[in-house]
Amino acid sequence: MRVIDATGNNLGIKPTHEAYRIAEEARLDLVEVAPNANPPVARVMDYGKFLYEQSKKEREARKSQKQVEVKEIRLRPKTNEHHLSFKIRNARGWLEDGNKVKVRVRFRGREITYPEVAMKQLQEIAEQLADISVVEHRPQLDGRTMLMVLAPQKKS
Repeated sequence: MRVIDATGNNLGIKPTHEAYRIAEEARLDLVEVAPNANPPVARVMDYGKFLYEQSKKEREARKSQKQVEVKEIRLRPKTNEHHLSFKIRNARGWLEDGNKVKVRVRFRGREITYPEVAMKQLQEIAEQLADISVVEHRPQLDGRTMLMVLAPQKKS
């Protein structure tokens, strides 16, 4: 077994019982870091401190990640221009904040027989928001709803 001491110096290839003795003398743990290597590599270290440092690094990595939220706008084929305009205004704000926007047109009753009305509505929304967004998921009929997903444009 190849042994590395607490300061990072390579002590060479030692039998397992001698590696344990070295760790015991240093009052530290013997941790196998590369079991598949030939010969396996073990390190003399404080295992509790190692786990603490590792969890600290993971927390820092999670802090720096950016969560993308998906906001939703719900419409009907009969939604009038006024309501549509303020829903588009809301979507513009969300996209500027870096969130994705899911636009859902919900059909009730016999409205499902005219999907082209919803398609036209979704295309109009996509055109009005084209300056700050890209269509990530094209309008598609899914049961009694038609969905489209808009994502904020990448800043260049």
